[in-house]
Amino acid sequence: MTTFLTELPPGTQEKGIFSLGDLDRDEVHQLVRRACDFQHDMGAHDRPLSGRVAGILFTKTSTRTRTAFTTAAVRLGAAPITFGPNDLQTNTGESIADTGRILGCMLDLLVARTAGPLDELRAISRSGDIPVVNAMAAEEHPTQGICDLATVALCRGEVDGARIHYLGEGNNTAIALAQGIAHFSGCTLTLATPKGYGLPADVLQSAAERAARLGTSITEVHSPDELPGEADFVYTTRWQTTGTTKPDADWRERFLPFYVDDALMSRWPQARFLHDLPAHRGEEVAGSVLDGNRSMAWEQARMKLTSAMSTLEWLADRL
Repeated sequence: MTTFLTELPPGTQEKGIFSLGDLDRDEVHQLVRRACDFQHDMGAHDRPLSGRVAGILFTKTSTRTRTAFTTAAVRLGAAPITFGPNDLQTNTGESIADTGRILGCMLDLLVARTAGPLDELRAISRSGDIPVVNAMAAEEHPTQGICDLATVALCRGEVDGARIHYLGEGNNTAIALAQGIAHFSGCTLTLATPKGYGLPADVLQSAAERAARLGTSITEVHSPDELPGEADFVYTTRWQTTGTTKPDADWRERFLPFYVDDALMSRWPQARFLHDLPAHRGEEVAGSVLDGNRSMAWEQARMKLTSAMSTLEWLADRL
């Protein structure tokens, strides 16, 4: 009776969605396609999680992602159990491995955003032999990437060939966008980041190399003046990413040139605007851009739900 708590099953491996770089091209395309399908018809499924129990663990703040996954679980037939930052015995010193073992013997899947690194989510999956969805870690926000690419597909009919300019910090959203778009062909992603605030060099190199095999370009520059002359989308995120701090006191001065206002958007008069929200009007983006007629940010936010449905449906096929 106690073996489960002291030993892992032979050959236990992590399973779920941790990084879009872990998935193959067909899997990412399916996730994006189904998110678009659900945007047109949220009832386009056969309740694949009926009879299942989904854990929703968020130890950091969330409006869109937590609501989206809880609602998605219900719509797909699962019974969700939600956990907040003070609900588990990890607060009293229980290890991540032991926590994973307990969750794995009671839940069918887990959606998690924790204060720790991505390796903690992988450890929960291995320890509990349970599928885990990374609902945002410091290293990457993969379900945001699915949402972003689905928004692009919904807007222009496909992701292939999309030209995206990203401005701001090379944070977990930017990493997910790079990892995700590397699975599509003929795209151009240019990331304009302040010096010292770009994507980790190894992540950028790996994504760019995979993308190049499909004729997609992923590059990083350090001034908006270096952005190409054509774009389908201009994307920014909040400068102060949830739960993070900047190492230098004058960081705002470095970010000011990356402010997205009407003057910047006029360089690409046909481009749509994207933002993962929450937004700080007057900081990373002007209110006239965020709330203007070229903004897709609110449709993008709605697609957090359909992307969550797509993700959980994908997991259901693997339970």
